[in-house]
Amino acid sequence: MSDLVPVEIIAEKIFLIREQKVMLDRDLAKLYGVATSQLTRQVRRNIERFPTDFMFQLTEDEQRNLICHFGTSRWGGTRKLPLVFTEQGVAMLSSVLNSKRAIMVNISIMRVFSKLKQLALSHSELLRKVESLERKYGEHDKRIEIIFVTLKKMLALPPKLSEAKSASGRKTGKMGF
Repeated sequence: MSDLVPVEIIAEKIFLIREQKVMLDRDLAKLYGVATSQLTRQVRRNIERFPTDFMFQLTEDEQRNLICHFGTSRWGGTRKLPLVFTEQGVAMLSSVLNSKRAIMVNISIMRVFSKLKQLALSHSELLRKVESLERKYGEHDKRIEIIFVTLKKMLALPPKLSEAKSASGRKTGKMGF
């Protein structure tokens, strides 16, 4: 199953738009082995299966940002703004693209989305641990700084009378005799 579409190919086609991980209609059509027009036609015929949290159309600004991200237009002469599908929308696509390949590709895509979630969770856990260490050792830094300030003050004090030395360098006793 995973040989059908390599994980890396799928992962590089997932974008963060409107704070959601999404895939473009064009990329999904290519993965499913259908024309983009066929994919969008099936979606439009079954639009009730694709609420706005499953699928939405990019704005012109969002499309420009994607084009800038790649340096050149990957859409060639596309006249319509692309549709993008969230994880739930991708899952729904396999029910409207009723083919064996669509089912197999969909399984691969769902696995990639799942791995991305796991990575995000482990990343946030690692971030939490690093922040905890910073707080812990940040306190140590403050304490060490206090120790150094105290040591400098102690070194700046004049020598005590009991430790006074004679001109020859010998200790002279408590009262300097």
